[in-house]
Amino acid sequence: MKRAIARYKNSAFRSFVKKHEKYAAFAFFVGGFIFDSFTLGRIDRLYDLVVLCLYMTALTVTLYLFNLADDGKWKNTWLERYELYFPLTIQFFFGGLSSAFVIYFSRSVSLSRTMSFFIILVVLLGANEFLKKRISNKYLQFGLYFFVSFTFFTFIIPVFVKEISTQIFIISGLISLVLTLLFILFIYRISPSTRAEIQKRRIIGLILLIYTTINIFYYFNLIPPVPLALQQGIAAHNVEKIGDKYLVSYETNERYIFWREHNTKFYYKSGEKVFAFTSVFAPTDIDKAIFHRWKWFNTKKGTWETADEIGYKIIGGRDDGYRGYSYKSNVKPGLWEVDVITEEGMLLGIIDFEIINSNTRPENLVVEEF
Repeated sequence: MKRAIARYKNSAFRSFVKKHEKYAAFAFFVGGFIFDSFTLGRIDRLYDLVVLCLYMTALTVTLYLFNLADDGKWKNTWLERYELYFPLTIQFFFGGLSSAFVIYFSRSVSLSRTMSFFIILVVLLGANEFLKKRISNKYLQFGLYFFVSFTFFTFIIPVFVKEISTQIFIISGLISLVLTLLFILFIYRISPSTRAEIQKRRIIGLILLIYTTINIFYYFNLIPPVPLALQQGIAAHNVEKIGDKYLVSYETNERYIFWREHNTKFYYKSGEKVFAFTSVFAPTDIDKAIFHRWKWFNTKKGTWETADEIGYKIIGGRDDGYRGYSYKSNVKPGLWEVDVITEEGMLLGIIDFEIINSNTRPENLVVEEF
């Protein structure tokens, strides 16, 4: 009796999935996204590392099973009854991995860097939703797989080797590239349906195009040097360290400017110092040199001029990031930027503000503890 009920429920669920197949894949993608949003926090935590490694492994295995299902490989085996769920499982792991990377990217206050990843993610999601065959389109399938694989290794490897640099990023990308190509060529060799649907040169060309594009993004600072993240970046009137706390005095924005708490208008009194306060997240056991590059915009020449470059070491492990600051005296009025960069010159974020001469104390000045 119990077996009959179980078979009936399974049959009913299969019928429901098949009936709503058009929306099920998208729902599973979103499901993976939401699940990670509530469970993941920081890349160097054991739970996060285990989950990400399981996701990547399970995604690879499911892609293998799914591609061979078209060849009847699982016919008359226990896997045959689950073939309907392979595309949904793939979507869940794609969503889970994508959401994890969004969570880690979103630790940075540099919205332009986070938005570049979001745009790529939305484009991939849109392509996956509107292409006729959706996830069964092998070009899309393997292209998306390589994208999440590349991102996976660029996050994971620095945590394990306890080093963050351009060299590590390049090595991580090459590992992902080699493993992905070997995986695709292995499926291509053993799967007649895959050989019938895709051309070897075209799929390799697609993977190399994605690889090159990501590296170009990284070179032009459109992707931050993950897994480092700029969590705070404030132009302040004063920074004082008391014990293990930093007291930061800065001007707040109007309430309707909800996306940024500090004011980009810096009302400057002659003779005072201008501080740049930052908090940079780094995984545990990673030491890194961070620099504040102060730049002033010369309106006559129409160019940015570097006024100073001040560096300090950060130590990873603190959940709210390693705090530090630099300052300048006798600054000129006008537009200023403080680039927060690594020793290799990779950009973590920018603190931009305008210095306006003023002899009165700003009314919206607050002191916050970090």
